[in-house]
Amino acid sequence: MAGIQEHEGAASAADAVGAATRTAERVRKAVDAALANGRKLTDGGKGIDDHQAHAERLAYLATEALAAESLIGYAREASSHDPIAAECAAIFTGMVASRARTALGEHADAFGVSSTLLDETVDSPEARAFVRAALADRHVEGLGGRVVAMRGTPDSFLDNDVDRATREAVRAFAQEEVAPLAQHIHLKDDLVPESIIRKMSELGFFGMAIPETYGGQGMGNVAMILTTEELSKASLASAGSLITRPEILTKALLAGGTEGQKQEWLPKIAAGDIMVAISVTEPDTGSDVASVKVRAERGEQGGTPGYFISGAKAWCTFAGRANVIAMLTRTDADPAKGARGLSLFIVPKDAFEGHEFVMRQPGGGTIEGKADRTPGYRGMHSYTLQIDRYFVPAGNLVGKEGQGFYLQMSGFAAGRLQTGGRATGLAQAALEAAAVYSNERSQFGQPIGSYQLTRNKLGRMAAEIAASRQLTYHAARIFDEDESRALEPAMAKLFTCDVAVRTTQEAQLLHGGWGFAEEFPICRYVVDALVLPIFEGVKPILELKVIARSLLAQ
Repeated sequence: MAGIQEHEGAASAADAVGAATRTAERVRKAVDAALANGRKLTDGGKGIDDHQAHAERLAYLATEALAAESLIGYAREASSHDPIAAECAAIFTGMVASRARTALGEHADAFGVSSTLLDETVDSPEARAFVRAALADRHVEGLGGRVVAMRGTPDSFLDNDVDRATREAVRAFAQEEVAPLAQHIHLKDDLVPESIIRKMSELGFFGMAIPETYGGQGMGNVAMILTTEELSKASLASAGSLITRPEILTKALLAGGTEGQKQEWLPKIAAGDIMVAISVTEPDTGSDVASVKVRAERGEQGGTPGYFISGAKAWCTFAGRANVIAMLTRTDADPAKGARGLSLFIVPKDAFEGHEFVMRQPGGGTIEGKADRTPGYRGMHSYTLQIDRYFVPAGNLVGKEGQGFYLQMSGFAAGRLQTGGRATGLAQAALEAAAVYSNERSQFGQPIGSYQLTRNKLGRMAAEIAASRQLTYHAARIFDEDESRALEPAMAKLFTCDVAVRTTQEAQLLHGGWGFAEEFPICRYVVDALVLPIFEGVKPILELKVIARSLLAQ
């Protein structure tokens, strides 16, 4: 085949995947030993903050190991359908093994992995030979050359008819309805047009993961990720993120809402009758969610028992257009209660256009919102909110007082999983833009896609995107089985967001000066990607407080 010539002499896709599998097993053995030592070092994760840099390394090593295993598993099943699956699996596994060997060698004392174990695993002659073969320039450039010729990469193979039909339907919608508007929305910093929301509602995009009992389609998380990926490929801000906020509230309602709340809100979300915003962050409280200060105090208005909410919130995306805000507030004034004093409310409001709004209640309560200008991720607008004695009926408390933090975290796991899909779609868009440009742009008498370095970059980009996609699909399948699993969605978010940032910036460089021109979509892809490692859990906190803590507590 025109791809990997595996170092033991075999040339078939099956042999390449087999060699990658053996190398990934060596990486896994070393990573597991490092994690076992990390558990001792941190007392089962309790002492992470005394070893933050090391905990970050552990989290990333484990995440990349799982990404390689996910891609290899896919290539093993799909090589006969996907012409580059084996090449991507071998190249990416080579990257992971090389990085693991470097990290474990540079910090041998902290990792606590013996030299004997390293010699048997990532530093073994077999592993070294595989890395040299997999990352040989002719192999990486060969993959990049195929990307240039195909102007991208082939579709990931899906063995489920429903999943394939879902991807085709969403892709057609995204190409016909979203892509033509995406650049205008970005350049003008416009709000997502109602036409997109209406058509997404008609196609059932907002109810894909909502059970049929409550008006949804009950299709599960894999279909949701496929939808998010295709929408984000057309536009992260004006389509790809529209279904994330409803999904976060949906998960919270399903996890802790009363039957009456589910019956009231889920059919409206599924039908797209209400748009949802999520409000957790405050001007001086970001990742430390347990320190939320916005207060919700018991009271009564017009004979209706409820709560008066007051305080300031920040980075509330889509708050202007949204009909409801899922807002995390403090119902117990004692700061010592921390997360146990937080509650989640569904806060109704009118829909507003523009970059500022004031919502006034007859009783005098107000929510004032002002959109913060951002270099990318435009179309939904992220608002700073000032809330003054805004009344919410008691029936809008999701679950019970004190459960808000835990319900929000269950919703965030779904949001992180979706971010894996969003990042993968955006990275794929950048790869395709770079491949097309590499065919069309000539320098020094030949298309830039004919140069070795261009092909090398595209080959590495394709391998990392393939790993991003399969890690996210793997996490989605696990989440379908058990939605209390927060680790794999967090890993998917961590890795795919970094890949999206790297891919968009490499693709921008391949565009040369035109990559810095706002008229070219690649410039939009770059600034949109920058937000990905920040929202749904900023990267360092995700690594330490979610991934490392989960791994080291096992």
